[in-house]
Amino acid sequence: MGFLLRYENVAWYENGRVRILDRRIYPVGVEFVVCESYVDVAAAIGDMVTQSGGPPTAAGMGMALAAYEGRDLGERDFLAHMEGAAYALAHARPTTAANMAVITARSLGVAKAALEAGESGAAIADLIFEDVIDRLNAHYARYESIGRHLCGLIPKNGIVMTQCYGETVLGMLLRADRARGGGLRFICPETRPYYQGARLTASLIHDMGYDATVITDNMPAHIMARRGVDIFTSAADIICMDGHIINKIGTFQIALAAKYHEIPYFATGTPNRHHPTISTTHIEERYPALVLESMGRPHTLPGVKGYYPAFDTTPPALCAGIVTDKGVFQTNELDKYYS
Repeated sequence: MGFLLRYENVAWYENGRVRILDRRIYPVGVEFVVCESYVDVAAAIGDMVTQSGGPPTAAGMGMALAAYEGRDLGERDFLAHMEGAAYALAHARPTTAANMAVITARSLGVAKAALEAGESGAAIADLIFEDVIDRLNAHYARYESIGRHLCGLIPKNGIVMTQCYGETVLGMLLRADRARGGGLRFICPETRPYYQGARLTASLIHDMGYDATVITDNMPAHIMARRGVDIFTSAADIICMDGHIINKIGTFQIALAAKYHEIPYFATGTPNRHHPTISTTHIEERYPALVLESMGRPHTLPGVKGYYPAFDTTPPALCAGIVTDKGVFQTNELDKYYS
C-alpha cells in the first residue's frame, strides 16, 4: 500500500504519545504532530491535522493515550476520565460525531472489560491499541471488497474523476485494477481550501504507480465535456439511509455536472443507520478565514468576508449507486444492506 495508507503514517500510539501525520502540509513536507494527551489528539482532529479516514484512527489511538494518562487513577475516576475522552474525541468535528462515537465507544468497552479482568491503566492502553489495529485490519478487508466492486463498474483503462481523498477505498481500487492488468487514469479536483485532492489523492495514486492529473475545483464540468470521463466517484462522510450523501464540499456540484453529461456517480461506504434521513445530519461550518488564503498566504484585501461550509449534501437522484462491501445498492434500497 502507498505511504498514506500505512497505519503508522496515519496515527500511531506508542510510549505514552500519539503521532499523527500532518496532512495539511503533506506531500510538500512529511511532518508528524506529537500529542501527549487525548485533549491534544482531539485538538489535532479539530484543526484538520488529519482528514478523511484519518480521524477515526486518531480517535482510537487517542483512547489508548487516554488510558495511559489515567493509569494511576482509581477505578471510578479512571472510568470517568475515559468517558470524558470518548466524548471529546468523538465530538472533535460535529458532522461526523455519530460515526466517531462508535469508534470511541468500542475503545471504552475494551477499557471496561479490561478493568473487570483486573488490568491496570497502562496495560489497558495496550489493549485498546491492539483493538484499534484489529479494527483497522477489518476495515481494510471490508474496503478491499468495496474496491473490487467499484473496479467492476469502471471500464478497463477508464478515466476516473475523484473528489477529496477517498483513503482506503482508493488504495483498494488501485489494487483491484492492478490485478486485472492496470491502466486506470485519474482526474483529481484540488479540493480547496486544504487541497486534499491535490495533496493526498493525487499523491497516493502517483505513489502506487498510477496516472494522476490535478485540476482546479472550477474545471470538472469542462473536463467531463472534453476528456471523456467514465465515472465520478467519492467516499462519503455520511450515507443516510434515505440515500442522501454528505461529503466534502464540492461533491454536489460535480455530481450535478456528471448527471448532465450522463456520467455515473458512485459513492462508496456503508449506509449509516444513525442517520435515517438527511434531517438528522449537521453540516459543519469552519473558519471563514480559510477561504481567504491559500496554504497560509492571504489573497484578499482586509475586510473581505469568507464563508466555509466543510461538507455538502448530494441528493439521491444524482447518485447511480452506493458501492459497499456487499455490492452495489440503489439509493432507495439501502435497507437491504442490513437484511
